[in-house]
Amino acid sequence: MKNKLTLTAGATLTALLAAATLGNVQAAPQLSAQSIIVNPVPTTVNVRVWTDRDASGTQSPNYYPGENIRLYTSVSQDSYVYLFNIDPQGQVDLILPNGYAGGANFLKANTVKVFPSNGDAFTFTIAAPYGLNKVLAVASKTALNIDQIAKVRAGQNSFAPVSPAAQGPERLAQALSIVVNPVPQNTWDSATAFYNVAQGNVAPVRPVPVQPAPVRPVPVQPAPIQPGYSVGVTRSSFSSNRSLGDVNNEYVNRLRNEGFVLVSSRQTGNHIRSEFKGSRGSASLEVKQRGNRFDVTITRR
Repeated sequence: MKNKLTLTAGATLTALLAAATLGNVQAAPQLSAQSIIVNPVPTTVNVRVWTDRDASGTQSPNYYPGENIRLYTSVSQDSYVYLFNIDPQGQVDLILPNGYAGGANFLKANTVKVFPSNGDAFTFTIAAPYGLNKVLAVASKTALNIDQIAKVRAGQNSFAPVSPAAQGPERLAQALSIVVNPVPQNTWDSATAFYNVAQGNVAPVRPVPVQPAPVRPVPVQPAPIQPGYSVGVTRSSFSSNRSLGDVNNEYVNRLRNEGFVLVSSRQTGNHIRSEFKGSRGSASLEVKQRGNRFDVTITRR
């Protein structure tokens, strides 16, 4: 997941929402100071959301680029749960539901669901921008129609892109207020967890055991990058008993030593693609595994 908020909606949007439901017996959904949609009436649906570094869901733990994060959610009654990640720049990603196997969003009461779970074909890898992220959970006893926010297609093995009209905390909150308006007021709930993408550290790299000489040597790149470094594509192919993660971490750290900063990383099956930025250009890294065979491609621009 490309982990990417900080806006306040203020009274204007709240007033608009209240005016939109004038004469309706239901109270309008409200917004907190952090542009979080809130149910203004008591509800029997209690939803919780938290990260793997803060089980209380009340703190803002630090994560560093290259590290993986797991998200947890639970409900007090059988409900459909919708999870959104909002980064410091307002970029919104829909986490649940999604098109992967196991990406359905119906949760049984008093059970905990984790994303990603063991066996999922994706990971959530921390990347810039730095700053405070929030994970918004909305739970409803009946399924919500979120097609105007994002259209999820089961079996497509992907996350659904969020509509530009729902990008940013205020726009997302406004879109969700319209989505929940048709359902009974006491049958939905929302909750939020926070985490911080921090600078000054990197994800730990596991020690690499000594391996027999590979079939073909892995080229060593110069570090750090020097003025006038050449752009282009470097490809390597070799055999190793190491894991995909170990090989990827080795090349990620090589590019870091050259002065590049990891900005995004996504794994699909046995393929990891990462994007980097540096003071003199950008780079991408692709690591593919086939059995004990690895193909590594580095593109410097």
